[in-house]
Amino acid sequence: MYSTLGLLLFCFTALAQEPPKEKKLEQPKAKDSIVVGKDSLGLIPSARIDTTKTDTTKQKQPILLDKIKYKAKQYTRINRKENKIYLYDEAELYYQNTELKAGIIILDYSKNEVYAGRIKDSTGILTQYPYFKQGDQVVEPDSIRFNFDSEKALIWNSRTAQNDFNVFGEMTKKENDSVVFIKNAKFTTAEDIDNPEYYFFSRRIKMVPRKKIITGFTNMYIADVPTPIGLPFAYFPLSSEESISGILFPTFGERGDQGYFLQGLGYYQVISEYADIALLGDYFTNGSYGLRVDSKYAKRYKFRGSLNAQYQNQVRSQRGFPDFSRSTLYRIGWNHSKDAKASPNSTFSANVNISSSNFFTESQSINTVADRATNQTQSSVSYSKTFPAYPSVNMSLTATHSQNNRTQTIDMTLPTFQANMERIYPFVSRTGSKKGLIKNFNFQYSVNGSNTIRTSDSLFFKKEMFDDAKLGVQHRIPVSTNFKLLKHLSVTMGGNYEESWVFETLNVSDYDDNGTPDDITDDIEPIRDTLSGFDSHRRYNFSAGIGTTIYGTFNFGDDKKIQAIRHTIAPRISYSLNPSFEQFYDEFVSDIDGNVTQYSPFDISLFRAPGRNKSSSINLAVSNNFEAKVRDKDSTATEPKKIKLLSNLNFSTNYNIASDSLQWSPVNFSGTIPLFNQKLNLTFGGILDPYAIDNNGQRIDKFNIDNGGSLFRLTAARASYSYSFSSTDFEKDDKKPGGGRREETTYDLDAEESDAFFGKDTDFRDRLSSDPNRKKEDGEEEYYRVKIPWRLSIRHSFNYSNRNREQNISAHSLQFSGSVDLTPQWSIGFNSGYDFVRNGITSTQLRFARDLKSWQMDFTWSPFDTRVNWSFYIGIRSSFLSDIKYDKQAQPDRQL
Repeated sequence: MYSTLGLLLFCFTALAQEPPKEKKLEQPKAKDSIVVGKDSLGLIPSARIDTTKTDTTKQKQPILLDKIKYKAKQYTRINRKENKIYLYDEAELYYQNTELKAGIIILDYSKNEVYAGRIKDSTGILTQYPYFKQGDQVVEPDSIRFNFDSEKALIWNSRTAQNDFNVFGEMTKKENDSVVFIKNAKFTTAEDIDNPEYYFFSRRIKMVPRKKIITGFTNMYIADVPTPIGLPFAYFPLSSEESISGILFPTFGERGDQGYFLQGLGYYQVISEYADIALLGDYFTNGSYGLRVDSKYAKRYKFRGSLNAQYQNQVRSQRGFPDFSRSTLYRIGWNHSKDAKASPNSTFSANVNISSSNFFTESQSINTVADRATNQTQSSVSYSKTFPAYPSVNMSLTATHSQNNRTQTIDMTLPTFQANMERIYPFVSRTGSKKGLIKNFNFQYSVNGSNTIRTSDSLFFKKEMFDDAKLGVQHRIPVSTNFKLLKHLSVTMGGNYEESWVFETLNVSDYDDNGTPDDITDDIEPIRDTLSGFDSHRRYNFSAGIGTTIYGTFNFGDDKKIQAIRHTIAPRISYSLNPSFEQFYDEFVSDIDGNVTQYSPFDISLFRAPGRNKSSSINLAVSNNFEAKVRDKDSTATEPKKIKLLSNLNFSTNYNIASDSLQWSPVNFSGTIPLFNQKLNLTFGGILDPYAIDNNGQRIDKFNIDNGGSLFRLTAARASYSYSFSSTDFEKDDKKPGGGRREETTYDLDAEESDAFFGKDTDFRDRLSSDPNRKKEDGEEEYYRVKIPWRLSIRHSFNYSNRNREQNISAHSLQFSGSVDLTPQWSIGFNSGYDFVRNGITSTQLRFARDLKSWQMDFTWSPFDTRVNWSFYIGIRSSFLSDIKYDKQAQPDRQL
């Protein structure tokens, strides 16, 4: 609990309503050396003459160190006999860093004391409560008595705020700058301090400003009703700039086969103004335990980041039982980003997520359906630097990590070096016009060097993981140019040269049966040797293309509802040549019969040899778009409305001139149909094969139409659409001519993810993201209303496969997600779906949320899932009292 109860006296801002008067007050001279008694506050209530003793010590006279500015609406009166100034009705007084506003203010400048209080209006009601500000602290009491010299004060019924806290004190006594005492204090994070939904009550509080608050017996009240929740004493660290170190309180509970537990017990420490660290631990009565380290760091205009490390020893059931198991889990997370202002020409970033393969399925710190379904984790750490001088060069150094949790394989690059030089136009100056075949000619250069490692989860962090590391360097020089032909045709030409350096190659020896015994059969395989040393191979290719855009319009007349349809066609034809690189291939005798097999020495290298099959292809592609002009329903509109009928209807295929059979490749098509003012987009696609297949399902060099079939065989198809709508779509704004959509802002459980088809986060241990000070909409103070806001999202997908005439529907599902705001405080969310292929309900989650103003309550239930579970949370929103909560989660069922 890191709460801050607010310094009760110090600070508040106000503006004068008219230019204040200025008056420099001279202090009266002391007439005698009479001893004057003072009360415990250091305030002089009245002068008393001691006739028995005379103090000859010279008394220090009160001195005003600055000018006093004051004003009042009804009257301002100076009484020189009493050495007082009286301000009445909307009185204001300003002195140094102190600002005071009240109904009545009395300044005794002989004692440097000020008194402020309320006044009665014409109906007899007390109004114009004092407003006192000193520095950056504000207090609003019923009345106040303050001494400028000693800065001691008495405050009655004060109201103040400090960070997230609102504090009410029946009697406040300020001793000095470092100690404040409060009697009968209430403190709460509720906005309405006069009628809070909850508060903590303590009869005595001692506060050291900006450092700590120490209380006596403290009891929690809900709706002014005392609860059994109480502490004999409480300690609250205070800080206005940074968090304070302290103990982190754990979560208690019981979990299935692991017994009772304490989770999250630890200590939080502020290392410096730039970094902090939290050490936490978990313990289960069956022997399971976990350790966690969380740290965040940041330096303004330089960098920021966070580090998280977890280690867990998971024990299931009890030793001796058949379901007993033990496993070790770990996870390391690191995020770092550099501010662009720190160094414009260089960047450094890190996003590390390394864990054991079973962490997401077995860890007790994972509480979301989405996280438990995590199958792939990736990490990267990169540094890049740009050299801006012409030609500019960008260099980067990157280390990556990719882990498959299902197969437990890990792929890493330690590291990858890459450098790219900017595009150079050698036949034109840097400021010249780049038009034409020659002037538009350009080239680039890039180099890429990598050290790749493939290992398994069991060998990770061990020296064996480096045994199969592969190293290589690759150079690329792409060249290209483009120009216009006959004004309407765009021509592009280009090529690419690539050279690869490797440091490991393969050598295969021929099969040899000389000297082998008769009982040895031809199961003997050729000898494969790995050779270490430098080697290289090269490849190059060429391509050229020509394309244009054709527009066609069909006019139906301005008096028609559909006035015109526009068809845009973008055809393109290109040619690509990839030569054969047989020089990088060898042969070996593979068996006793003398059969020869080809292989490449670069088969085991990081960069493999280029293909030995020549490719000379003509590529065909066409893109279509259909639009319509329709008469606008708005009679005041001067132009027709444009709507899309069909977007990006694309067809593509290619013809391989160098191939002796199956020269045509299948035709790929795709498109999008916008519906309902583009709120629903129906996307579709598929593959059309012009060749027939044999009885074994293999493609043969015979067109399907010549085999008694249609022109094309539909071998695959897909279609999907998604649509989201809400109650506001059916409402009209009467203020807009012709009607329109009215946006409505309400409390939305799915505000962060409106189409949460796979469920929301069920980890309720951290609710700091909820805004306790969110503003209410007009009418939201009502608990019930006629109009109930709702939202609904639907997604439907369909996949069809017919490669071998199987006519199989490989995937067909309907998913939906939505939420309903029953009241401004109650919200219900849901997501589910149905799989028509498996004939079952997909992952389902029901969510219930109750906005309790200063509190938040959530309940999530997954009734249909492989891991059925539920979670309940209720707690205070404020981060200072985030440990005051009840959090209960049902452990998902363990299934094989």
